[in-house]
Amino acid sequence: MQLHEFPRFARFRSTLRELSCGIALLAALAAVGAAQSPAQNQDELPSAPSAVQQEAQHPAPKLVPRTPPQPPANQTQTQSSAPTLANPSGNPGPADAESLQVPKNPTVPNPAPAAQAKAAPAKDPEPETETIRVPVNEVNLIFTATDKHGRFVKDLREQDVKVVDDHKPVDKILSFRSETDLPLRVGLLIDASNSIRERFKFEQESATEFLAQIVRPKTDQAFVLGFDTVPEVTQDFTNDTEKLAHGVRMLRPGGGTALFDALYYACRDKLMKVSEGQAVRRAIILVSDGEDNQSRVTREEAIAMAQRAEVIVYSISTNTSGLTLRGDKILQRIAEETGGRAFFPFKIEDVADAFTEIQEELRSQYALAYKPPDFKADGRYRAIEIAADNKKAHIRARKGYYSPTQQ
Repeated sequence: MQLHEFPRFARFRSTLRELSCGIALLAALAAVGAAQSPAQNQDELPSAPSAVQQEAQHPAPKLVPRTPPQPPANQTQTQSSAPTLANPSGNPGPADAESLQVPKNPTVPNPAPAAQAKAAPAKDPEPETETIRVPVNEVNLIFTATDKHGRFVKDLREQDVKVVDDHKPVDKILSFRSETDLPLRVGLLIDASNSIRERFKFEQESATEFLAQIVRPKTDQAFVLGFDTVPEVTQDFTNDTEKLAHGVRMLRPGGGTALFDALYYACRDKLMKVSEGQAVRRAIILVSDGEDNQSRVTREEAIAMAQRAEVIVYSISTNTSGLTLRGDKILQRIAEETGGRAFFPFKIEDVADAFTEIQEELRSQYALAYKPPDFKADGRYRAIEIAADNKKAHIRARKGYYSPTQQ
């Protein structure tokens, strides 16, 4: 009986063993499938380089929003060792003038446009009204007086001058003096665009000679800024005329023209920040043909910034065609609105004479201070009119100013 039934038992045991193996195999497959499931979900995420870098930095991608990759480690070095300018690549689109930075005396080549565009937002620009909040209810005015022949009048007295502020006569002048020796802070702005390439070398020589004559080692300082598509400070404030001459020689013509940007930056980022606890005169000598095809700020915005910074602009046209072109009218308006003069040489050699006249005028000016009537710290533009009481002298000064927004 047992011998007869043994084959049947053997087959049952074999079937049971096969069933156990099958169950074990199914369990193993289920475990493998569970292990592969996260990998499959992971494969569904974007495989762009930015996503891969983000996952490496943040192991839990579901909890961290996808952001652009962090800048390379050497980005900080690039920003600190080379000048930056917001949107330097000239891409179209509006730009906030307050976000634009002036390059400062670069010693290495400019970084690539992409690196500059990333670096610019890292700097938080100073508010443009920072400097004009210091004086309260007091206006300082630099002016020049000439006779009918254009000669400088140097013997005016306080009682000879009448001032009208915001269409109201000024009752009392707080101070009045001849400022022939007042310290100067001068910015030399030279157009280095392609439009002036043929005249560039002579302009450099004339500018170098001007700085050597105008800057006094103990009292005056100047800086050099060249501009084409972007402004570039090749020499910061110094009283060393050799360094200034080197800064002029560093300029090379090429590119478009962003005249208004250069003027705006020079006033806001350089001259407006001059605060030394002493009375100084701020002036810009602008050498250009007046044409602008690259600026992100307007002509009127540049003029307004010059008025806020109390900067007198002297412009020297490089147009020697004998015709009055659109650029000449622009240079004329900038100079008149800031209390300066515009010069239009008939030939390029006359540029040196223009520099000489500017030098003489800067040493032949007056300064007065007064409290405006009905003054309000509302940030509003207030017009200024100033005239000699005896009508024998013509007085030239800036046309107005912006009151501070807070006291």
